[in-house]
Amino acid sequence: MKASYFKHTLKFKRPSGTSRGVLKTKESWFIKIETEDKFGIGECGLLKGLSIDPLDKFEDVLKWTCDHIHLGLENLYDELRDYPSIQFGLEMAFQSFASADPYLLYPSEFTDGKQGMVINGLIWMGEKSFMKTQIQDKIQQGFSCIKLKIGAIDFEAELELLKYIRSEFSSSDIEIRVDANGAFAIDDALDKLKRLSDYELHSIEQPIAMGQWDLMAELCKQTPLPIALDEELIGLKDVTNKQEALLTIKPHYIILKPSLIGGFQGTKEWIDLANQNNINWWMTSALESNIGLNAIAQFTFVQDSNMPQGLGTGGLYTNNIESPLTIVGEKIMYKPNLKWENKFNL
Repeated sequence: MKASYFKHTLKFKRPSGTSRGVLKTKESWFIKIETEDKFGIGECGLLKGLSIDPLDKFEDVLKWTCDHIHLGLENLYDELRDYPSIQFGLEMAFQSFASADPYLLYPSEFTDGKQGMVINGLIWMGEKSFMKTQIQDKIQQGFSCIKLKIGAIDFEAELELLKYIRSEFSSSDIEIRVDANGAFAIDDALDKLKRLSDYELHSIEQPIAMGQWDLMAELCKQTPLPIALDEELIGLKDVTNKQEALLTIKPHYIILKPSLIGGFQGTKEWIDLANQNNINWWMTSALESNIGLNAIAQFTFVQDSNMPQGLGTGGLYTNNIESPLTIVGEKIMYKPNLKWENKFNL
């Protein structure tokens, strides 16, 4: 068995606005494990500005990992505690290698094409008119749950968008999630949550910046709008720390991005703790290519969640690898009759 790595720069079909600026490209790194007759592939979903992986040593550690692939997954995973995106890519590669089909990591009714998963329709940040057009498009496509990034344009303009949606669609027609990405200041966060709650929202992700557990706990206690933790989970590596975070903050939901929290193993720890503490959760991809999205989708399905997931990023790029993943209405589906097109020279 030998391992190698390579980089692929994904190109957005159109510049995409996020809380960390406008994205035109996204670098992804891949680990390939192979013998003479088979291979496994995994994606290290590094997201600059959000991943905790030390960037100055990232490629050196990736090379070291490939050079020491003989140590096996368990030993390497423990060595890579400071590099959750490499942990994820490594897990994925080993799971892919162990499968008869390198793209079929978690066989299920999802991969058989018999069932899909409801996903939220993501509305990208931008001018009010652009966001309004996206909302109209998602609703026409059949989405019953949409997610808006807020905190980038004027708050009053964002409230106007929500008012527009609610003037057309009730909360029983359209579920609205909003994501503040930590944009609210402490002194007016609660007031903003109260104003947002007028529009019967499902939840808000990360209203204030991560790392302020006591303040977030107080918000969770007083808020009229359910709060979901997202960035707050990044960097917590031990089960004890994860449990402490949930018991201290007492969030209504947690949002799981495997690329940022230690892959499948790290994600499963969070799911188990959430279930023990009666906290619901959903999964979200983090701008991975279809390689990573495929693994996350398959893993998510077998966790048996009934919530809309955040898995709709496969069509963002002009040079993604083509896969059997498709969006049908508001569901992500796996069409086994469609083939993977090997654009990455795997």
